[in-house]
Amino acid sequence: MAIYKIFPEKDATIYSGYPLMNTGFDEILEASTFYNTNNPEVSRYLLKFSQDEINDLFENKIGTSSYQTNLRNFVANITGLNSDTTLEIYPISGSWNMGTGRYSNSPQVTNGVSWKYRSTSGSGEWPTTFTAYVTASYISTNPGGGTWYTGSALGLVITASQTLSYSSDKDLNTNVTNIVRNWYSSSKSLGGFSNDGFIVKQSNSSEFVADQNYVTTVKYFSIDTHTIYPPCLEFRWRDYLFNTGSSTNTIIDTSRIVASLGDNNGYYRLGSVEKFRINCRPQFPTKTFQTASAYIINYYLPTSSYYAIKDLDTNEFIIDFDINYTQISADSEGSYFTLYMNGLEPERYYQILIKTIIGGETLILDDNYYFKVING
Repeated sequence: MAIYKIFPEKDATIYSGYPLMNTGFDEILEASTFYNTNNPEVSRYLLKFSQDEINDLFENKIGTSSYQTNLRNFVANITGLNSDTTLEIYPISGSWNMGTGRYSNSPQVTNGVSWKYRSTSGSGEWPTTFTAYVTASYISTNPGGGTWYTGSALGLVITASQTLSYSSDKDLNTNVTNIVRNWYSSSKSLGGFSNDGFIVKQSNSSEFVADQNYVTTVKYFSIDTHTIYPPCLEFRWRDYLFNTGSSTNTIIDTSRIVASLGDNNGYYRLGSVEKFRINCRPQFPTKTFQTASAYIINYYLPTSSYYAIKDLDTNEFIIDFDINYTQISADSEGSYFTLYMNGLEPERYYQILIKTIIGGETLILDDNYYFKVING
């Protein structure tokens, strides 16, 4: 039921056609193929997330819960996708500097990672000979393009991929749990390899192909975007708990219900952790002989209840319903879920939706459950 997002500390695109150019401040990340009759060109992009943030999640939030980690990038533009295009994701082997360049700079900025160099022009070339588990891919006349781990380590498969097709979702949303788990093990001296980030590229069969019919441009928003779609590493873990303790309240069993959010003040600070409580009762309580009003008794939602979060302006799901990771919990006070505000863009309004299944009927509750995330 917990979802937590962290954002890159650096990212950049490297271009084989401009082997010394740095693009660390570009608003776009690109994994594309380009047509050139004699020298086909490609681009790949790199992202790195803070190991301290990853360690904090494992040690102070996820604990021993089952979890999944996805790399998420949001599409800016894709062209030439007339067949399936596979994006491959590998953990980078070797440190690199982001730099301050842009694709449009003239003259080129060369103070960070590029196709040929890891740090700055003339310093720290990407290796062309490799140790165990490390490889690269380039044409012999233009070496570089990054180095990465492949195969498996610590018994974990450490590669990931996603295939983009004409009718599929073009956002990158790929399970990279094993890679992140390996980074954490390495940080605790338990084996594995250190966190130098991800490299994202098209498959080897698509790169360096001198055929205009196989040119595919794939662009995603970077951490420097002015939109609400920066890349992120999304952690999902299951901390669902249904323990009502000594409460005598019961689970509601009618689909004619009235539900509200308890203690929703409407404004929450970025980085806060909030517990949202759901108060519900039958719309038409059964008549009984009792001394208290039937309208003040709080019922529990069924165990098959889930939450989702929508951006009010774009109407997009920021967090979608998920039977594993957004299941609504319960304690002696009532039904609730916990929301980490760090994964939401500040100064925007959001809507909470509740899905519950009662007597085989699926209900979506969205009765003005709004809030805003603010800076500070």
